Amino acid sequence: MNTPALRLTALILLSASSFYDASAASPGLTGFPFTDESLNYSVNWPSRLSLGEGHLRARHSGTAWDFELSLDAGVPGFSVKDTYRSISNADFCSLALDRITSHGSRKTDEKETIDPAGGSAKRMSSGGGASDVPVPSCVKDALTFLFYARRELGQGRVPAAQQILLGGLYQIRLDYAGAQSIPINGAQTLSDKVNCSVTGPSSSTTFEMYFARDAARTPLLFRVPLAMGTFSMELVR
Repeated sequence: MNTPALRLTALILLSASSFYDASAASPGLTGFPFTDESLNYSVNWPSRLSLGEGHLRARHSGTAWDFELSLDAGVPGFSVKDTYRSISNADFCSLALDRITSHGSRKTDEKETIDPAGGSAKRMSSGGGASDVPVPSCVKDALTFLFYARRELGQGRVPAAQQILLGGLYQIRLDYAGAQSIPINGAQTLSDKVNCSVTGPSSSTTFEMYFARDAARTPLLFRVPLAMGTFSMELVR
């Protein structure tokens, strides 16, 4: 598999080009209402056989947000064990991103610390390597962007195309694709479908995200096409 694409797939498997009619959604949307959240997911093979699990968490700490995504999944001969932790301010401007990943025999342990005033992110690896990446003044790491997108969707907006941080800068674009009924835990659930494309210096990937029509725009389902088929991460209620 393409390693950069796999890295992005693992993260999003789990974040203005088009807009939807907010009046068609549930009434009284206020967007991003929670202070603490813990969501559990099943990572599934194209046949829907479970390959493992994922966990998405958010915690409001003072004026900052702490986000975390963990994945433990795999196929025979290839396992994925990832933990991503990010800190952002109240405006979803990233302050730090830690990622510990294990994709088969390839392992990564890196920390990125963002200096908004200086417009740079310092990238440091556990092996001692370090580099600086120029970033926009309010850059969002990939995990923070997912929560930011939920807030925007809750306000009837699709985030504008922008750069996100994940080791380097990637260009991300979201397109609203309409309402769609999807099976979640054996029951048909009305959701809003969003297509996502991510492009970096040497890789690109596309995937689908499905959000509940609740105030928090809870992520219900992620679908990512890979060479072996379309893999998914489905909310377990």
